Amino acid sequence: MCGAGAERAGGGNALRRVRLAEPRQASAGLWEVPDSQWRPLRPRRPRARAASRTPPAFRRVRPRGRASATMVPAAQLSCPAHQCLQILKIKKNILPLCASRWSSTSVIPRITTHYTVYPRDKDRRWEGVNMERFAEEADVVVVGAGPAGLSAAVRLKQLAAEHNKDIRVCLVEKAAQIGAHTLSGACLDPGAFKELFPDWKEKGAPLNTPVTEDRFGILTEKHRIPVPILPGLPMNNHGNYIVRLGHLVSWMGEQAEALGVEVYPGYAAAEVLYHDDGSVKGIATNDVGIQKDGAPKTTFERGLELHAKVTVFAEGCHGHLAKQLYKKFDLRADCEPQTYGIGLKELWLVDEKKWRPGRVDHTVGWPLDRHTYGGSFLYHLNEGEPLVALGFVVGLDYQNPYLSPFREFQRWKHHPSVAPTLEGGKRIAYGARALNEGGLQSIPKLTFPGGLLIGCSPGFLNVPKIKGTHTAMKSGSLAAEAIFNQLTAADLQSQTGLHVTEYEDNLKKSWVWKELYSVRNIRPSCHGILGVYGGMIYTGIFYWILRGTEPWTLKHKGSDSDQLKPAKDCTPIEYPKPDGKISFDLLSSVALSGTNHEHDQPAHLTLKDDGVPVRRNLSVYDGPEQRFCPAGVYEFVPLEQGDGFRLQINAQNCVHCKTCDIKDPSQNINWVVPEGGGGPAYNGM
Repeated sequence: MCGAGAERAGGGNALRRVRLAEPRQASAGLWEVPDSQWRPLRPRRPRARAASRTPPAFRRVRPRGRASATMVPAAQLSCPAHQCLQILKIKKNILPLCASRWSSTSVIPRITTHYTVYPRDKDRRWEGVNMERFAEEADVVVVGAGPAGLSAAVRLKQLAAEHNKDIRVCLVEKAAQIGAHTLSGACLDPGAFKELFPDWKEKGAPLNTPVTEDRFGILTEKHRIPVPILPGLPMNNHGNYIVRLGHLVSWMGEQAEALGVEVYPGYAAAEVLYHDDGSVKGIATNDVGIQKDGAPKTTFERGLELHAKVTVFAEGCHGHLAKQLYKKFDLRADCEPQTYGIGLKELWLVDEKKWRPGRVDHTVGWPLDRHTYGGSFLYHLNEGEPLVALGFVVGLDYQNPYLSPFREFQRWKHHPSVAPTLEGGKRIAYGARALNEGGLQSIPKLTFPGGLLIGCSPGFLNVPKIKGTHTAMKSGSLAAEAIFNQLTAADLQSQTGLHVTEYEDNLKKSWVWKELYSVRNIRPSCHGILGVYGGMIYTGIFYWILRGTEPWTLKHKGSDSDQLKPAKDCTPIEYPKPDGKISFDLLSSVALSGTNHEHDQPAHLTLKDDGVPVRRNLSVYDGPEQRFCPAGVYEFVPLEQGDGFRLQINAQNCVHCKTCDIKDPSQNINWVVPEGGGGPAYNGM
């Protein structure tokens, strides 16, 4: 039992409050604590049973055993204050540490309970739990079923068929369905796709909207200044297609399975495995059946190990395993820090009279100032109904902590050149995703013993072109060709991870590297006194005339997390209230993303130090995480008792954009995978 300081009246059962200076034990199971530390118990939600996460192919190999668990009395789990007092034996020298930890006058519940922060071998609730994992062997394991990962898997099986070789390729994807976590504009340069699927038309690939009209403009608050798109400029979209990338990725998944790739949606790669010599051995999928407080459920199941000669990491922008690999193999030693943007997107059904299938419209300018990199897109799709895709991108090197990318997006839709298209229409989808903007200067070393990086994980986005799908696909195909050559080498004897250096060499000889080199200075040119407009001038002079052959390479400003100014040095931004017709609030938007996570699991937004959000982010930057997150995951709420605030993490809202991990000025947030299948459920985003 846990409650306020109390004493028994007249030897009976009635309890009355008394004021205490420090905790004391009244009797077995009953503690008396100061009022400032008292928290009434809240009823718990019933816990849903976790479904078995073993893929059918693995179940046939070996049956799973039910893990045993050490149960802890509910009284010890339901009240963090009671845990602190019981475990630490009320040592006076410990209590000031607790207060410092939470940066408030009261002890509040622990925020982070994930085992990556609090190891299970030090948690007595895990004593006796069976932690054995079963393993499967493959030739190649691909992590991530996006355009790059699927291109690599498809190309490997194509080569195996051409040369009559048997190569086992396994692909794991954290989304419940292939394409459900994919979000892009998307205006596709089809070159790499056509190379991979020369018969794409006969197979019915969903490329339904060739670009027929290409427009670009600069927005002021009330006007749109048209800018001509000259031949040869990066923004020229002649020959490209407007696509719903999630649908295209889903189609690619079907082609991969038809070729024999073993595709496992709903299985998140949670851990990199290593051989004794340090080379990558494979990955392990995440464990399931863990309570929100970090204790095992009766349905707990260990993840699966997938071992391979080569593991291909295609996690997309800012992959959480790639971050570990950067440190393990020092892959970023010779490149600049990556810089990012956050892209927000909506799908609308509009009045058919306003629908222009094939039109591509891009803008820069209002509502952002010239020192905040960003812009918009509005694409008219030809999908059998008057559908438009519109979105807004904000560079995450912005400086004002009061800026909200989501609310800038909503404000942009009211511009006189945009609003008429949306009036009378209906918004049907919403989503957000971070994107790499560092370009050539920020590409890390791509290979290491046992594995390699492809696609948006290392970052091959052509920023001024606003396209990265074509380069991601090509990187996947080149990786597959290099892997195949090494796997089929006659003298292959290695029993550990293969180091496929040929991939990086071939990529640097390809059109991908040439294309990225030619535009390498455009994004960093926006850091000058003229901001975005200086970048446009630079593009017109040095790219259009010299095609990127200038004998210098500009640098970025540094990590995006270091760019925020203290709140005291910035002016709060007053955003208009959404009207519910063209602009909308955040929570109703997240509802359109289909996002869902099992509630009773540890938050996958982990904090290295639970006290930092209040102690530093709130006090210095006025809590920017509650504004840069496009899904309402973070909010500072008043403490139930005492003065001050605490950070509340609404992990169920997370759309897996990774913005928090990137922009957090304290670099205290570490995004890890939730239970497989959780996250957004995008339909053709």
